[in-house]
Amino acid sequence: MTNSECLSKYERYLTDEKRASKNTLNSYLRDIRQFGEYLDANDEGDYVAASEDVLCEYIDHLRAEGKSVATVSRSIASLRNFYVWLQMHGYIEHTPTGKLVPDKANHKLPEILTAQEVELLLSQPECTDRKGYRDRAMLELLYATGIRVSELIGLDISDVNLSAGIINCRGRNRVRSIPLYPKAIKALKDYVDFIRPEMIATPGERALFVNVSGERMSRQGFWKIVKSYQMKAGIEKDITPHTLRHSFATHLLENGADLHSIQEMLGHADISSTQIYSQLVKKQLKDVYNKAHPRA
Repeated sequence: MTNSECLSKYERYLTDEKRASKNTLNSYLRDIRQFGEYLDANDEGDYVAASEDVLCEYIDHLRAEGKSVATVSRSIASLRNFYVWLQMHGYIEHTPTGKLVPDKANHKLPEILTAQEVELLLSQPECTDRKGYRDRAMLELLYATGIRVSELIGLDISDVNLSAGIINCRGRNRVRSIPLYPKAIKALKDYVDFIRPEMIATPGERALFVNVSGERMSRQGFWKIVKSYQMKAGIEKDITPHTLRHSFATHLLENGADLHSIQEMLGHADISSTQIYSQLVKKQLKDVYNKAHPRA
């Protein structure tokens, strides 16, 4: 059953059996349709095959895009109702929405890694085999640029300009050039010059990062890579690919970068999406003050 067929059946259920109001119907269908578009854009399959991890990634994606607490909470409610319907009609055995928790009214700030934790995570891939070189390059590139995981796996070999020390990231509406620090350049150069030619399935493969089959790395595949190195590093924080994006932006802000430059590198259309990192830095300063000041 295709996503469109599934959505049509759900619409008939809401209309004929639930007698949903027009506003409720439009809201539910919009949320489910947007999730379907996300699945298509990231090659994650269909509604029925979506896993808990994919649903959690999608909600993280909405939060990272600066969606309001109300929007995220409504999307979670829509997805929960939709997957209950899928289960009720025998399309799935178990609902994959158990880990989805609505945000509280006071929006929880994103969790970031300390500079020491980033160093620990990035040092985990051992450059003793192809996978180690590839994984080191992917993690270094993600932290160096703060790009989205969908943008990372969407990079082509032609998007890399190592001599200039930049990548050209093709975002949703435009291409943005983002600089790389020396360690990221070296990790990427080692991978591009010596490892990637041995990994690609065909000489014409355009993808920068490929899996063990020599084809473009998937979002889910990279998610598993990050999780495996989190466990190896013994970091207790729940690290996702977006955690490195948040850490990138926060660390730049802490070290004097201005919000507009960070907005440009992150590809945010609206500065309000970037301002959350100012709140995070202020919270960290307050935490340090409360812990360190003798009269706090």
